[in-house]
Amino acid sequence: MNNSELTAQQNCVISLKDTKFQWPGDSSPVIDISDLEVQKGEHLFVKGPSGCGKSTLLSLLTGINTARSGSVTILGQQLSQLSASQRDKFRADHIGYIFQQFNLLPYLSVIENVLLPCQFSRLRKKNISGSLQDKALQLLRRLKLPEALLHQPVIELSIGQQQRVAAARALIGSPQLIIADEPTSSLDFDNRSAFIELLLEEANQVNSTLVFVSHDPTLEPLFNRSINLPEVNQARKCA
Repeated sequence: MNNSELTAQQNCVISLKDTKFQWPGDSSPVIDISDLEVQKGEHLFVKGPSGCGKSTLLSLLTGINTARSGSVTILGQQLSQLSASQRDKFRADHIGYIFQQFNLLPYLSVIENVLLPCQFSRLRKKNISGSLQDKALQLLRRLKLPEALLHQPVIELSIGQQQRVAAARALIGSPQLIIADEPTSSLDFDNRSAFIELLLEEANQVNSTLVFVSHDPTLEPLFNRSINLPEVNQARKCA
């Protein structure tokens, strides 16, 4: 292996090799990817029609689900080699995930939800200089969430406001990999613009890798590279 190949390998944050995933009862795999790599600091836009497996792909990248065959390697760690609890710990330490359904804890306040990753991960907590609450407030202000809502239970917020809380929670602690599943679907134009600006700025600041799923084609030019998931899944069959 020459120096350039070694550097590329060291900078590879996501590597999928002969990766297949099939839901029980399905006749064919929803994910069937022969080769996909995403490098450190790269911003990848993932597109494709509803039902093509975009959210399933993200669940494999975060270790929520595991591949039926092949490998999913994140930051040099093959996820299939970890137990479920080890994958949870790995995700907490290294991955900021903006879920399509937000996955906020309804009985906690806005600020408490944002700070959750720092409670589960010493690494994320260590990445913050200064007060954890100050960093959370900074993120929420950038996302244009009114300060009057900071100590309200998230269940009292609108869907768009909850989406911004979920984004701040994913970004806090500078995770090495940021996964975003339709993160702007409930935002109006102004709040969407503020969200995208903050997301890209935070990722660039610490050279995080970003994988962003969206149906919004106007966002695609903001990313380094885009893939159409059905085409990636078809590559093996067409080879």
